Amino acid sequence: MAEGSRSIVVFDLGGVLIDWDPRHLYRKLFRGDEPAMEHFLSTVCTHDWNRAQDAGRSFAEGAHRLKREHPDKAELIDAYGDRFDEMMAGPIAGTVEILAELRDRGTPLYGLTNWSAETYPFAIERFDFLGWFRGVLVSGEVGAIKPDPRIYELLLAHFAIDPQRAVYIDDSAVNAEAASRFGIHGVRFTTPGALRQELSSWRCSEIIGRLRNPTGSVALREIRLDTMIVKQ
Repeated sequence: MAEGSRSIVVFDLGGVLIDWDPRHLYRKLFRGDEPAMEHFLSTVCTHDWNRAQDAGRSFAEGAHRLKREHPDKAELIDAYGDRFDEMMAGPIAGTVEILAELRDRGTPLYGLTNWSAETYPFAIERFDFLGWFRGVLVSGEVGAIKPDPRIYELLLAHFAIDPQRAVYIDDSAVNAEAASRFGIHGVRFTTPGALRQELSSWRCSEIIGRLRNPTGSVALREIRLDTMIVKQ
C-alpha cells in the first residue's frame, strides 16, 4: 500500500468516545457494595447476556429469561434496560477533541458500535458529536455484532467505504484485529493521550492538520495512519 493512503476514520463508541459502564448505575443500586455488584454482573446481567441485546434481542425478552432464573433479582434486572442512560457517565473528552479536529479538517468519519437498537437513541439524545459522523452502523439494528465478520462487511457495503483507505479505532483488540482482516487498519484504543500520540507520530498525505497536545499548544503534524499497528 502506498504511504499516506488512509483517509477515512471509523470510531467505536462505547469505551472510545462514550464512558459507558453498567457499574455507573449498579454502584448506586448496590449502595457501594462492590463485591455484591460484581457478583451480580458476573452471574446475572453478564457481559454475554448484554451482548445478546446488542445483537438484536429485545431487553424485554432478555429480562424475562433472567427473571425466570433469578426472580429475587427482578428489579435489578429491569434496571439494566429501564435506566440504561445512567450507565453512560459522559463523553470521553480527549477522544471527542480528536474527533472534532478530524471533522474540522474534513476527514470522512463513521461509527461502528455494538449497541442495542432500543438504547442507542438515548446516546443520540445526549451526545451531539454523534451527528458529526456521515453514518453509524449499530449492531442491534443490523443483527450482527463485532467481531462477527458480517458487521464489517455491512459497514463497508452500506457506506461504500474502501477498506484500504480506512482506519478503525476500538478499545477491544479483538474487534480491531477483526477489522484488519478486511484490509481496514485496526487500532486498539487505550487512552485519548495514547491515541493522539500515535496519530501524531506518523505521516499521511491525506489526513494532515494541527493536533493539539495535552498542554494546549499546537504543533503541525502529518499523520501516517497506514502504518499503525494493533496493540495487544
